[in-house]
Amino acid sequence: MLNVNFSPFPELTTERLVLRQIVQDDVNELLFLRSDKNVIAFLDRDPADSTEETHEFIRTLDSFLSRNETVTWAVTQKGNLKMIGTICIWHINRQHHRAEIGYALYPDKWGKGIMQEALTCVLNYGFNTMKLHSVEAIVNPNNKASIKLLERNGFVREGYFRENYFFKDKYLDSAVYSLLSQERK
Repeated sequence: MLNVNFSPFPELTTERLVLRQIVQDDVNELLFLRSDKNVIAFLDRDPADSTEETHEFIRTLDSFLSRNETVTWAVTQKGNLKMIGTICIWHINRQHHRAEIGYALYPDKWGKGIMQEALTCVLNYGFNTMKLHSVEAIVNPNNKASIKLLERNGFVREGYFRENYFFKDKYLDSAVYSLLSQERK
């Protein structure tokens, strides 16, 4: 059985980034990430619509963290701890040493290698520290940029679910990508 402990919070750093805990002071940046039409275009969920809703979401993240169920990082740039994105490991299946990864980034930061850098760092943490055997990502098949990022990092499509997700009065498809620890590039 996988033993997971996120206390103290696992702050991570890369050449350009600091991945830190999300705090209530991040409410405006997180509200943007959860409501901007470009960011949520392929996340297939309703946009967040208030700072109070976002404060509650941060409290929920804290609760998941305290129970070692999910770890979500604020993606920040060294020298400026303002959140520009998020990345998380969630849906942790302790019995099978598997978890899901998810991420979002401010549109003005797209195409600059930031999420590549954050993803590499979080995958290292997942495989080396958490001792995960596999990591999955569930993606809207139309999200070409996310699929490209995953494939560049060695993820392979292992499943395609037709019309398994209902959102805004229509059924949508989902693609499941995964990466095994021994397949890491």
